Amino acid sequence: MPILRADDLGVVRGDGVFETIHVRGAEPFLLNEHLSRMVRSAARMELALPPVEELVKLAAQACDGWDPAVEGALRLTCTRGPEATGEVTCYAILTAVGAASKAARARGLNVAGITLGFPAAIRTDAPWLLGGVKSLSYAVNMASQRWATANGLDDVLWLSADGFVLEAPTSTVVWRDGDALCTVPVSSTGILPGTTARHLLDNAGALGLTAEERMVTTASLTAASGVWLLSSVRGCAPIHTIDGVALAPSPDTVRIQTLLGFHAPE
Repeated sequence: MPILRADDLGVVRGDGVFETIHVRGAEPFLLNEHLSRMVRSAARMELALPPVEELVKLAAQACDGWDPAVEGALRLTCTRGPEATGEVTCYAILTAVGAASKAARARGLNVAGITLGFPAAIRTDAPWLLGGVKSLSYAVNMASQRWATANGLDDVLWLSADGFVLEAPTSTVVWRDGDALCTVPVSSTGILPGTTARHLLDNAGALGLTAEERMVTTASLTAASGVWLLSSVRGCAPIHTIDGVALAPSPDTVRIQTLLGFHAPE
C-alpha cells in the first residue's frame, strides 16, 4: 500500500513538518522533546497533527523488532496531505545511522561560514519566514551542504547578514567559553531549537559547567576552548577548522559524547 499520493502537498510544496530521532537500544531518544517541537512547528504552520499519543504509537511501531545493537535514525513525517482531501499524511521511516555520521564524532569537521543574506533578528518580526519551524522545505539546507562538499568541506555555518553565527543546515552550534557551554539564542534569531543541544545545556552541571545563550561570530568561535555541531543523528561532532583556521582539540568532546550517549568509533 503506498504511503504518499503523487499530489501530496508534502511532496509538491514541501508543506509539512518532520522530526529525526536517534534510536538506541531500539528506543527513540528524547522522543517527548522531539514531539513537543513537532507540535510547535505544526501549530506555526496551521497543520493539524494527530494526537501525540498516536505519534508515540507510530514511533513504537517503527522501532518494534529493531536490533538494539544498531544505532537508528527514526524520521517522523506529517504532511498537509493531498490538496483535494486536506487529510494529513503521517508516516515513519527507520534506517541505520550511516558510517559518515559516526566517523564525524571522532574525525571532527572542517567548516566555513556562508551567508543567509538577512539580519539575525529578522525572523522574529517575520512569522512567514517560519523561524524555529522544522518544516519539510529543506532545499536550502541541502544546497548548503552540497556546496560544502564541492568545496572540500564537511559542513557550513550559516551567518546572518550582520555577521553572526546562527546554526548549521542540520545542526546546532555549541561552544565552550570559560566555564560556560554556550549556544545561539532561539528567541531573538528564529533558529531551530535543537533538542540534543537543549538536553546538553540542561545537563551542563553534570560536566561542572553552566549554560548560556549568546550571539557569536566566527572569529570568537576560533578563540573558544571547544566548538561542536550537535544533532540527533550525528550526535556531538567537534569542529576542528573554521574558515581555514585550525582549532585545538577539546578534552570536553569525549565528556559531552559520553553524557549524551553518542560514541565515536574506535
